[in-house]
Amino acid sequence: MPGRLNGKVALITGAGSGIGLEASFLFAKEGCKVVCADINEQAGQATATKINADIGANSAAFVRVDVGKEADIAAAVAFAEKTFGKLHIVFNNAGIMHPADDNAETTEEKIWDLTMQINVKGVWWGCKHAIPALRRAGGGSIINTASFVAVRGAATPQLAYTTSKGAVLAMTRELAVIHARENIRFNALCPGPIRTPLLMDFLNTEEKKQRRLVHVPMGRFGEAIEQANAALFLASDESSFCTGTDFMVDGGLSAAYVTPEGPTKTVSPQKNFSGV
Repeated sequence: MPGRLNGKVALITGAGSGIGLEASFLFAKEGCKVVCADINEQAGQATATKINADIGANSAAFVRVDVGKEADIAAAVAFAEKTFGKLHIVFNNAGIMHPADDNAETTEEKIWDLTMQINVKGVWWGCKHAIPALRRAGGGSIINTASFVAVRGAATPQLAYTTSKGAVLAMTRELAVIHARENIRFNALCPGPIRTPLLMDFLNTEEKKQRRLVHVPMGRFGEAIEQANAALFLASDESSFCTGTDFMVDGGLSAAYVTPEGPTKTVSPQKNFSGV
């Protein structure tokens, strides 16, 4: 039975861990050839190697990419086309959340600039260099990872990160309008608080964790596989009439402001069906 991405080729940044790792396996299981891009060579190569071992030879390839460098992104797009012939899907997923990011008075300029370089310019460059490739393929889907903080703000100060994700959301909408008639779709995946190393390193105290969880109606952190499932929908032809959306996958956080007196029942996370 054909997979949901059968015959497609995808480039996924941040493929060495978290959402990117789960998405890489899930896309490959659905028949997609996956270019696993990551700045961490060991982690990114491990993802590609395991996909090829578990799903089938030549299902994935690794390319080292620092999304803070335009040349790396341009090279990754060229690598995808050279390796697998075409490029149909780009998941601009890689990003940073600096542990020293704080409010407007205390966030250092170097942290601000680094966050914008990776989270905003990195996504822009990912779109810029993907558009001609998708055009050559006859169209496709570009998914940019934003965040629920792009529309709600964060309970714990992280000004540079929040600002960068708001920029990603606005950029995605603009590009969706510009390229809508070219069969190139742009959507922003907006995760809620997810149990990934990136967020857990930032929420490095129990107090910080509870300040996030208290506002999530489901009462738990999300799992990376749940975001990967959402990305799969946006990548597939099932979402063919979806473009310019802020796809909220946030446990209900953006639906209502839940206070400490709100829902408190603990909910077990979804079983992880990934290949990792």
